[in-house]
Amino acid sequence: MRHAFATFLLDQGEELRTVMEVFGHSTIRMTADTYGHVLPARARQAASAIDRILGQEGMA
Repeated sequence: MRHAFATFLLDQGEELRTVMEVFGHSTIRMTADTYGHVLPARARQAASAIDRILGQEGMA
């Protein structure tokens, strides 16, 4: 349950620092190493958002 909860939080865009604090981890690295499998998908979403923003500005 703990792993699922942290994964869901990260998948919904919650910050690593917040998840770290909720779970009582001593470092962000511990949180990222444990639940980092979610982060590549978030990175792809962020890259897509930048593409949309840059594409819209190029058309203005």
